[in-house]
Amino acid sequence: FARIQLTPDLLPADILGVSIFNDRSREFEFQAGPIFAHVVLADEINRATPRTQSALLEAMNEAQVSVDGKTRRLEQPFVLLATQNPFEFEGTYFLPENQLDRFLMRIRIGYPGRECEARIVRECPAEIVLDKIEPVMSRQDFVALQELTAAVAVDDQILEYVLDLVEATRRHPELVVGVSPRGTQSLVRAAQGSALLDGRDYVTPDDVKPLVVPVFAHRVVSKSFMHDGVAGRDEQIIREILERTEVPC
Repeated sequence: FARIQLTPDLLPADILGVSIFNDRSREFEFQAGPIFAHVVLADEINRATPRTQSALLEAMNEAQVSVDGKTRRLEQPFVLLATQNPFEFEGTYFLPENQLDRFLMRIRIGYPGRECEARIVRECPAEIVLDKIEPVMSRQDFVALQELTAAVAVDDQILEYVLDLVEATRRHPELVVGVSPRGTQSLVRAAQGSALLDGRDYVTPDDVKPLVVPVFAHRVVSKSFMHDGVAGRDEQIIREILERTEVPC
């Protein structure tokens, strides 16, 4: 596990790594950056400059990084999680569309409920030593689960349902950018994961529907956002599309 605190002065080399000259061997040695971990948390990702954000693109899409003209593969599994501040906050940058499209889903956390907040105050989770946390599975088990997810059956009717949802975003009069083919793949893969967690080896519409908004909303761009910078309408449009699209039996 590695955590990257994104700040405006962070450089791509701080994420990917850098080659350092070794006086003893008289050769350059590559010092891997925090991106070379199985689980990477990019905290406050939209506080970094677009140049630094772009350093994550190759890792997110191809599980590899290119430094000093050499391509290095990232060890599997590779999972990138990110947090971001609302765009209205000072010192934040917009994430480019091609980077947003590489995230499987976006989940809004919001404020904790009353009981949860009381528990936070009582238990002081910030004082818990992370080193004492025990892994719940091995790296090999995680990769095996990924392979099982990919093997979950997706019926043609389910795929047609997903494609209907995707095409509706591309035809919607209020959307400037619809869901990409990568978004289609992401929804199918997320639905396969939902089915596996439910103990099934096949996908149903009930696996797809709850995932449409978190998988699609950050991939589309509405006219209101382009003109006025107003966020939130994207999710509402996706919900309307979900309600209007016929669900297979």
